[in-house]
Amino acid sequence: MITLLIDPQAFPGSSWEVTGEAYQHLFRARRTAVGERIRVVDGQGHARWSIVESVDRRRARLRLEEEAESNEPAREVRLLVATPRPQRATWLVEKTTELGVASIAFLHTERAPRTPGEGSTQRLRRVAAAAVEQSHRARLPTLTGPHPWSALSDLADGCPTRLVLDPGGENRSLSAVDSNPVALAIGPEGGWSEGERRQLEEWHFQPVSLGPRVLRIETAAVVGVAALMR
Repeated sequence: MITLLIDPQAFPGSSWEVTGEAYQHLFRARRTAVGERIRVVDGQGHARWSIVESVDRRRARLRLEEEAESNEPAREVRLLVATPRPQRATWLVEKTTELGVASIAFLHTERAPRTPGEGSTQRLRRVAAAAVEQSHRARLPTLTGPHPWSALSDLADGCPTRLVLDPGGENRSLSAVDSNPVALAIGPEGGWSEGERRQLEEWHFQPVSLGPRVLRIETAAVVGVAALMR
């Protein structure tokens, strides 16, 4: 199966023209042919089937047809994470998008005051888009930040369960959490400062542990999100 992310404004229409990199990948590298089916998604949680109607040297036309499964998880997980180094941020965005995370918000913390440039943010959005297609999702996760530390509680607004990964926290099964949506906060290398710990408690974040081993930011994000998914 092929999944293709298209412009959400064109999604309700009857056709879509594939050009540029998507055309090169699907119709030159993969040799997709007239008559084949392609699942198209709008990045907002909706999916449709399409049929390849025509292919020429620079573009292909798809006929958009009936609704398809979204393949989105039942649980909305909001990931709130201290901004990692660029290479680690790329891996984190790619893998948690594949798992089904709803949003990723990067945070300034005392031990991770990093500010990626606009080019880095755009690159991460492209990584997320490719991960949506690869994993056959239908929703493109919201990717924002870095936010000031003071915004953390607002970013978790509406989440009846707020969890923070902490080696000293309760060793509990995250799969047993029965609320929706869930906010999951992950600290920087070196952990949260004492002031941040106090504020997390004030903001009703429950400390939970993934076990006795200390994981890197991106590894903890993948393990935590995977444990929460349904």
